[in-house]
Amino acid sequence: MKKSELRKRYTAKKNSLSHDEVFAMSKIIFTNFLSFFPLKKNQKIHCFLSISGKNEVETGLFLQAFFDIGIRVFVPKIVNGKLVSVEIKRKTPLIKNSWGIPEPESNTDSGIQDFDYVITPLLYCDAKGNRVGYGKGFYDRFFSGLSDGVKRIGVGLFDPAEKVTDVSEHDIPLHYLVTPTAVLSFGGESKSTK
Repeated sequence: MKKSELRKRYTAKKNSLSHDEVFAMSKIIFTNFLSFFPLKKNQKIHCFLSISGKNEVETGLFLQAFFDIGIRVFVPKIVNGKLVSVEIKRKTPLIKNSWGIPEPESNTDSGIQDFDYVITPLLYCDAKGNRVGYGKGFYDRFFSGLSDGVKRIGVGLFDPAEKVTDVSEHDIPLHYLVTPTAVLSFGGESKSTK
């Protein structure tokens, strides 16, 4: 199925969920993430900030745990049409941009390329790690500048069902997908949580 069709289908499915359902699913996704990916002090994790009201996986759960462990946290910000990675602390104030995405005030790109994990938003991901996002291409360009060995992890509300049929040469697949029912690895170990 083409990305445009998948985008419509999974946006509708996501929007049909209540806030409470999304929060409950997010807690399970977070638990699944913790059970699969080892976390330790001084790791570097880039993690998107959820848009309130858009029924995205609630990453506030992740960020609190990262700060508690002493992990360095980086978040995306669009600066001059490019996604940069800005380091934040627990008390860094966040301001909503024109898309309603919370962002730090700073535009300073950390320049970090060797993250331990990059936790990525998505609407859908197929069984080969092909991600369907919001159609702007920011993350594919961001991924292309990362070091080898950085684990690209999608967090999503739905398991893979349809194949993405219009993958382009610019699309960079994920290494893992974490859903409420499984941690899927695209080229390695997977774990069902059912």
